[in-house]
Amino acid sequence: MASPTDIRKGRVIVYQGAPHLVLEMLHRTQGRQAGFVQTTLRNLQSGSTTTTKFRSTDNVEFMHTTTQKLEYSYKDSEGHHFMDLETYEDTILSNNIIGEDELFLVEGNSYDILLVDGDAVRLELPAAVEATVIEAPDAIRGDTAGNVLKPVTISSGITVQVPLFIKKNEVIRISTTDRSYLGRAEKK
Repeated sequence: MASPTDIRKGRVIVYQGAPHLVLEMLHRTQGRQAGFVQTTLRNLQSGSTTTTKFRSTDNVEFMHTTTQKLEYSYKDSEGHHFMDLETYEDTILSNNIIGEDELFLVEGNSYDILLVDGDAVRLELPAAVEATVIEAPDAIRGDTAGNVLKPVTISSGITVQVPLFIKKNEVIRISTTDRSYLGRAEKK
């Protein structure tokens, strides 16, 4: 058992008999009173989020976690399939685990998967992903005053505002936090 002051963002703890991922953590002290750790936890079994306070006298149990880099292969009725490029082992993440992150999954790209006791529980997206523009309207003559943007559709189906010079079939970089255009992808 460990102290609540050892809790860190991204670690997995046992809370009320279920594994919970620490989304946020803040250590607080109040004058002469004992300090406490305020956390935001996500239940890895149900997906629900809760805010909890741990007093400095409480005990916390941490679960063994590892992160594995797997290549995204495809989606079917079972879920999203990821392959280990060394062992060719297939790991399936359900739609509940992936959620809206599905919009940033590109076949052939590698992603970090959080494993708790050998079971895949979370997809960790990179800060940016590369995607191909599948639909882009042509720029209209005279639209060049200032920083003008146009909407394009990328291979995952989301619409992104990009500069006028971006054309169909170009590969662009997109932020996974706010879905904004970051620039053209570097040619390999």
